[in-house]
Amino acid sequence: MAAVDIDVPVDTEPMIHIQDDMERQAEGFKEQGNAYYSKKDYSEAFNYYTKAIDVCPKNASYYGNRAATLMMLCRFREALEDSQQAVRLDDCFMKGHLREGKCHLSLGNGMAASRCFLKVLELDPSNREAQQEKKNAAALLEYEQMADFAFEKQDFRKVVYCMDRALASASACHRFKILKAECLALLGRYPEAQSVASDILRMDSTNADALYVRGLCLYYEDCIDKAVQFFVQALRMAPDHEKARLACRNAKALKAKKEEGNKAFKNNNFEAAYLLYTDALMIDPNNIKTNAKLYCNRATAGAKLKKVNKAIEDCSNAIKLDDTYIKAYLRRAQCYMDTEQYEEAVRDYEKVYQTEKTSDHKHLLKKAQLELKKSKRKDYYKVLGVGKNATEDEIKKAYRKRALMHHPDRHSAATPEVQKEEEKKFKEVGEAFTILSDPKKKIRYDNGHDLEDDGGFDGGDFDANNIFRTFFSGHNGGFSFDSSSDSGPFFFQFG
Repeated sequence: MAAVDIDVPVDTEPMIHIQDDMERQAEGFKEQGNAYYSKKDYSEAFNYYTKAIDVCPKNASYYGNRAATLMMLCRFREALEDSQQAVRLDDCFMKGHLREGKCHLSLGNGMAASRCFLKVLELDPSNREAQQEKKNAAALLEYEQMADFAFEKQDFRKVVYCMDRALASASACHRFKILKAECLALLGRYPEAQSVASDILRMDSTNADALYVRGLCLYYEDCIDKAVQFFVQALRMAPDHEKARLACRNAKALKAKKEEGNKAFKNNNFEAAYLLYTDALMIDPNNIKTNAKLYCNRATAGAKLKKVNKAIEDCSNAIKLDDTYIKAYLRRAQCYMDTEQYEEAVRDYEKVYQTEKTSDHKHLLKKAQLELKKSKRKDYYKVLGVGKNATEDEIKKAYRKRALMHHPDRHSAATPEVQKEEEKKFKEVGEAFTILSDPKKKIRYDNGHDLEDDGGFDGGDFDANNIFRTFFSGHNGGFSFDSSSDSGPFFFQFG
């Protein structure tokens, strides 16, 4: 006999009771979560909302509550996921859409945030919070657009300004923070840039953009080897990171060219060193610190090549890039000394001594001050047309030549103006000879001492003719004037 299937009634009441119990349990967890949320204990609130979700995973409000808690914990990406799940479960869940928009806004996605706030306003056109947040999203998009345009124009200060405004709404946006950090680095504000990049790397050690910015700061601070390590690490995380690739290539090229220049300089091949430093300066105009050193190095090579004015210009360029660069001030000051621009030399040495009060710097400053003081007196060496290391015989020969050249009798037929000028020059020649032919006075003059108190000259009663007669009367039996000579009205003859 065949078996007969019969319908056995199923008792669903126990299942309904189980479902009710689960919902009551989930509601209990939610209430506990609410209590902790009110106390601002967001970690415990998160735990209880999670328990509620585990019991009833289809309840949109539980996800919405946990999203709110995650937002308070600044875990915006997780909060975004919960908000999106909430509105998937209930498309009319207004708070879910509002929280999703806020998460997008905090993460820097202005377009997505705007769509969420528009959805809220469809559900409730008078919702003031959504109206305000929609304006915030529009402002975020505007600042982002302004920043992109400013970056193209290399207006990095404007980019930093825009990112600061944008981050007021998008506090969790790593992209905005990285852009700000990169521009801070390009502005030479390395500690600030390093701080921003390090904060991101603490949260995400594999962030290629943050690794790139860390490397960029080191690169611009002339720590090229360490910089290359960060660029390589960034490229390992993101092989298509074009900025890291370019920076890595520039860093390696800059190091190689600079080292070639240094090697040529050490080998006394100053022309080659000069050209290599010039090539290195073309690699990256934004690398301020390294370029300052390159300018100073080229100035040193230029000074060796007697290109003193070019060397001064290079030192000035180095100082424009880094106004704390002591070596550049010292090099320029030496060039000023070599070209007898003593006021400029004193100014540079004063700057150096104010920064580093060493005995060497003090000595250099005093030496420049002495040369400046000496330069303001009559230069008796120039009056006689001899160098500062001239011998006694050279000084005598120079005096003899200049005295004859400017003697008033030789210019008696000239105009009164010319006679007056030649008389003045004749007197200066006599002064110069009196000082430089006297060993004691010469030493005091060379050392920059004032001579008025010990037989020097103040332009008063000095008798140049007397010195002239005394000097020439002792040379080969004296001198005489022949007024009939073709050489002029007076011709000096020596017996």
